[in-house]
Amino acid sequence: MRRFHKPAPLDPQQMALPTSDADPAEVTEAAHRTAAVLVGAGRASEDPRLTATLVDLVQELGLATVAELWADRPARSLPGVLWRLYLLHEWVQRQPEDVSRAFTAGAGHADVYRVITGVAEPPRPHDLRALTEAILTGVFAGDLAVALERAAAFCHVMAVGLGGSEAADEHTASDQVRRAGRLQDTARDLQVAAGMWRRGDLL
Repeated sequence: MRRFHKPAPLDPQQMALPTSDADPAEVTEAAHRTAAVLVGAGRASEDPRLTATLVDLVQELGLATVAELWADRPARSLPGVLWRLYLLHEWVQRQPEDVSRAFTAGAGHADVYRVITGVAEPPRPHDLRALTEAILTGVFAGDLAVALERAAAFCHVMAVGLGGSEAADEHTASDQVRRAGRLQDTARDLQVAAGMWRRGDLL
């Protein structure tokens, strides 16, 4: 029988970024180091409790802290990928009904991508919560490239749904189009990042 040990707590020193007046190169190095530490720790462990802690990192540290760690890094880098995955997860957690409506609207026009996400039909809010949780779990305890491809497919379906949804006013319609464009960009970045991980180039 496999024995599970209590996971080591997150080391504040490993997760800390330099001060605001630090050299930009030092900030960049710290962002990539923290991302590598988390992914490495998760993938080296067989303890599901550690995986759960890493999936719930935003609850552990707060979204602002996670943003400070990784939000400024390129989309096609390990810290940039982690930021986008956590942001998607938080979006689904905080606005499940809105996300579910947009996903449903897009699913019928993006069949291939919907299948890649693995979401049941019809998608309900808790199904989409489970999807983003499974994607993050795959980063730390599964095939990371597949997790990125599922996230890319999710973004693509959401982009189609937002881009084609009717809006109550012109301002809302413009906002939806902008969000759809950003999601399409994110989908492409995550797809490229999946290939980079398979080649050992996602740093």
